[in-house]
Amino acid sequence: MVQITFFEKPGCTNNTRQKQWLMARGVRVEAVDILTYPWSVDELLAFFGGLPVNEWFNQSAPRVKSSEVVPEQLSQRVALQLLLHEPLLIRRPLLRKGDARKVGFDRKAIAVWLGIHVDDESTGPGESCPRPARPCDAEEEI
Repeated sequence: MVQITFFEKPGCTNNTRQKQWLMARGVRVEAVDILTYPWSVDELLAFFGGLPVNEWFNQSAPRVKSSEVVPEQLSQRVALQLLLHEPLLIRRPLLRKGDARKVGFDRKAIAVWLGIHVDDESTGPGESCPRPARPCDAEEEI
């Protein structure tokens, strides 16, 4: 059985659907609260180091949606400091299997990465928030 660590925002309906999708395919999921996990620069870079800075951010986070935070305008150093200070800005889920890491939830890529068989790639959760009109905030989740 494949085992992963799944960094999520507890209460996030999309993260819940993503975990259920994985578990239904035999993946053992250890869920970790992305908001309270003791992040370090090195650990964030282990997930994001190969991606452009704008792909490090949760596009549904209120501060991103309101353009208060514009990821495309941030240096790597500033982006890391923002993510460490405000983990709600971190793109999720973050997935870890041993030393390997994935960012986001592309079902097809995750199935290949985990070596799991998927009969129907057209169904199941994606990465985008299912209710973009009311994005999550620190106190509640849609």
